[in-house]
Amino acid sequence: MAYRARLKELYAEKVRGQLAEQFGYTNIWEAPRVQKVCVSMGVSEATTNFETLENAISELALILGQRPCITRAKQSISAYGVRAGQAIGCKATLRGDRMWEFLDRLFNIAVPRIRDFRGLPRNGFDGRGNYSLGVNDHLIFPELGYDDVEKTRGFSVTIVTTAQTDDEGMALLEGLGLPLAGE
Repeated sequence: MAYRARLKELYAEKVRGQLAEQFGYTNIWEAPRVQKVCVSMGVSEATTNFETLENAISELALILGQRPCITRAKQSISAYGVRAGQAIGCKATLRGDRMWEFLDRLFNIAVPRIRDFRGLPRNGFDGRGNYSLGVNDHLIFPELGYDDVEKTRGFSVTIVTTAQTDDEGMALLEGLGLPLAGE
């Protein structure tokens, strides 16, 4: 039997049916689903030291399971000492089983390890069912050890869904296990 991600199984067996019942869909394929997860990390020191960017890329690759690509500045900004075309960060888009595995680790392992965690804010939805959150310390992921990292960094995560409204997106992500704060 082929391997399927645990969160993907949960969605197919339980969450999709609950969403169809809750929102009155006539067909279960109308139920919203997770399309992709976009992760991006800005590295301010990359303008002066390219080695720090390489370290950030390798650390993010350990977390995501795929190597992120380098992002470059689109225009020069003299106040920040940035020239057009200069490397300033990295990003990756996760789809398929890699996406489901990352979400499973994010929801169940990493986010509860945040200090003084009381749930993620509910105002991270964009009006179309997509959720964005910022991670201040990438050491909450167990793949990284304190000795392996030269500096703690943060990154942003955007979960893109096919939901039409925030209520549908919130129901989908809560069904998958996203720990949102109480109202």
